[in-house]
Amino acid sequence: MPVETRTFTVKSKTETDLIDITQEVQKAVSSSKIRSGTVTLFVQGSTASVSTIEFEPNLVQDFKDAMERIVPSKIKYRHTETWGDDNGKSHVRATLMGPSLTVPFKEKKLLLGTWQQIALFDFDVPARSREIVVQIVGD
Repeated sequence: MPVETRTFTVKSKTETDLIDITQEVQKAVSSSKIRSGTVTLFVQGSTASVSTIEFEPNLVQDFKDAMERIVPSKIKYRHTETWGDDNGKSHVRATLMGPSLTVPFKEKKLLLGTWQQIALFDFDVPARSREIVVQIVGD
């Protein structure tokens, strides 16, 4: 079964930043030699995640608010004692979400729901440049 691996870079802002990467993923699938299969996305780093969401401004804010309730910013994280970078919450949030996502595609079209977009969720404290690995598998 053929496999193609590519990467693309996304620049994020500080703290919890959600970035719609659906078009970049669709572009990678469309330009591959593979017509149908799955595309796996993996963000390199331990303070970011890849998932799906309805990329609508109020829902994006709802997500940020929910994440703040689940993994609050204003509590002590022991990770700070190790590195002094004050991003323990970023690591915990990314671990809960996970670093990867697999999406099926057919005839070079992602099989996403009507209101479903692929997003990078960057939880780190400083702004970052994130490398996304795209692995396309199929026929």
